[in-house]
Amino acid sequence: MLGPEITEAAKKLWEYHHMHHELKLSDCILALGSHDLRVADRAAELYLEGLAPLLICSGGLGNLTSNIWTVPEADQFAEIAVKKGVPPRAILIENKSTNTGENILFTQQLLAERGIQPSGFIVVQKPYMERRSYATFKKHWPEKEVLVTSPQLSFEAYPTADISPEKVINIMVGDLQRIKLYPSKGFQIPMDIPADIWAAYELLISAGFDKHLV
Repeated sequence: MLGPEITEAAKKLWEYHHMHHELKLSDCILALGSHDLRVADRAAELYLEGLAPLLICSGGLGNLTSNIWTVPEADQFAEIAVKKGVPPRAILIENKSTNTGENILFTQQLLAERGIQPSGFIVVQKPYMERRSYATFKKHWPEKEVLVTSPQLSFEAYPTADISPEKVINIMVGDLQRIKLYPSKGFQIPMDIPADIWAAYELLISAGFDKHLV
């Protein structure tokens, strides 16, 4: 069980990683593939609510999923969306990408091949990857409008039998480090990290949550 100090620090990072965007009508929904199939549920819900006429599922097999699946993330996401009621004709599949940067770049290529030129996107990602997804998208596609969302779950409600609270914290810590380091590598735009968020990050590292650092 997590102690109160660790829980408080983890919830600070959880809150920071959320962009808190207010969604509005857009040209397409871009679901970024991962091991968390709840992202597909969220993307399908947004389509069915009428927020966009097109759903793009992006993702091949990444570091995590290549060890557990043989079917690409995007294909599984698309199957979930169809089962929830999204018509197959409204879905595009990009199933070769292995990271967030490739999600964006390969989606660009797919849309260019289809002659589709959306000006606005709703990106759907895991809760603790909203901010990094936004920063990556704006680096590779700065002229597009992007709103980011995720499954609507609290830090306490997010873990599952396969995703422990400790694993979530390790990933959040690693993602915050990437937000700090990746702009200089050309992977993302810079994002402000408040002092109290960085202090929570350092506390969590000192407590041993360093398994996802680069």
